[in-house]
Amino acid sequence: MPRIEIYDTTLRDGSQGEGVNFSLADKLAITRRLDELGFDFVEGGYPLSNPKDAEYFEQVRGLDLRHATVCAFGMTRRKAVAPADDVGMRALRDSGAKACTVVGKTWDLHVDEVLRIPREENVAMIADSVGYLAGEGRRMIYDAEHFFDGWTANPEYALETVKAAADAGAETVVLCDTNGGSLPDKIAAGTKAAVRALSGPGADPPVRVGIHCHNDSDLATANSLAAIEAGAVHVQGTVNGIGERCGNADLIAVVANLSLKLGYDCLTEGGLARLTELSRYVYELANMNFRGGQPFVGSSAFAHKGGMHVHAVNRLAASYEHVEPERLGNRRRVLVSELSGRSNIVAATTRLKLEHDDELMKAVLLRVQDLEAEGYQFEAAEASFDLLVKKTAGTYEPKFERLGYHVDTVVDAEGKAVTEATVKLKIGNEPVHVVAEGEGPVGALDTALRKALLPAFPSIGGMRLTDYKVRVINSSDGTAARVRVVIESVDEADDWTTVGVSENVIEASWRALVDAVEYKLDRDGVAAAG
Repeated sequence: MPRIEIYDTTLRDGSQGEGVNFSLADKLAITRRLDELGFDFVEGGYPLSNPKDAEYFEQVRGLDLRHATVCAFGMTRRKAVAPADDVGMRALRDSGAKACTVVGKTWDLHVDEVLRIPREENVAMIADSVGYLAGEGRRMIYDAEHFFDGWTANPEYALETVKAAADAGAETVVLCDTNGGSLPDKIAAGTKAAVRALSGPGADPPVRVGIHCHNDSDLATANSLAAIEAGAVHVQGTVNGIGERCGNADLIAVVANLSLKLGYDCLTEGGLARLTELSRYVYELANMNFRGGQPFVGSSAFAHKGGMHVHAVNRLAASYEHVEPERLGNRRRVLVSELSGRSNIVAATTRLKLEHDDELMKAVLLRVQDLEAEGYQFEAAEASFDLLVKKTAGTYEPKFERLGYHVDTVVDAEGKAVTEATVKLKIGNEPVHVVAEGEGPVGALDTALRKALLPAFPSIGGMRLTDYKVRVINSSDGTAARVRVVIESVDEADDWTTVGVSENVIEASWRALVDAVEYKLDRDGVAAAG
């Protein structure tokens, strides 16, 4: 199968998504990561749009990129202005980027009603812009904006515009579903027409055809694949599908489907197995939450909850998984809940090497069902579940004993709230009594707990709380309702989640905090204090 060029526009098109903002350091870091995985093109931005993008093109020259070609993005020359005199054209030329992507109008509606210029002038603007930059030694990619709308309305004119780009020196003409409203059959038909015009018999010179889809109809991935099957050999999109309005084609899903389902060569060796890592890396830099249900790389993409499903997966994973999660750097997860059967418990305890104890499995399942009836939920709290199993089995060795805690918040005359937590423990035979302040009761409790444990267990210093979620379980009970607290913790080696439930939010938080610390010490193999 031929290689499909992968063109990433996370740094430009992706950054236009609501709430997405990359720093210059972020953009350079993402560029390095994309290069490591074997992405062919990285679109860095429009050098004339803002100082950060201009600085990006200055600094990206210093990166030792092994595979990716950095592209500068811009528009065609302005009407009635020669390319050499156009400030946008000069910015692309002076960016130092080895490749330039120029976007131009394909839809006659835009030419007539938005630009309000003769259609011949639009064709000239495309040809002049591509030709000027190609003459300056740049590899040229032409983005045909609104191609599919333009091809539907006036196919002759739409094809005339893309031919002008090809004749002027574009090595790739990219067909854009800019409004994101096309269906796969329309994408396929339009792509076939462009391939015939640009790469078919008589095309001089033959030009590669690419695809750029937006996701306004939730079809960007399907449309991208339809275009590839219709003859396109270049696909544009963003990591995780971020972008303006409903986003762009998600290159994670596109690449996974092209590689695993259709057999195309896309990334360099080992790149596919790093897609989960890449997805989460970009989410972190964009300060966005992971999408658990994201295909291929989400934490729930290979999560199994129903007992029948888990039983089948234990025997033959392919019976409920369309690909092997490890091929994408992801992993299989078995969820434990009141819906679980024995198969769930067995699978979830495999890592603890206790799964052959039938009586223990029954006891664990009963304990899970009892706790979930109280409001606990272990699907996203695997650390608390591991502790539950070990405590039920009698294999857990307590590292400390809880004697009590107290939390007090005082508001001073200026309205500033100061929270103080007192924690009493017994470590070995020694009672420990500490006091700490924090930003709110949970922060104060967390600080006090770790302060009490740190002298005896130094590894506690390497962990920190990264997320805290509260949910009311039985809201109909008003102020007596139970609350579920879920806490995410992290250290230099791993991350884990714990859960606590109570009518009192402080007590629920305390239970989740204690679980987090107990899991950390148990996982590290720390011995109980003498």
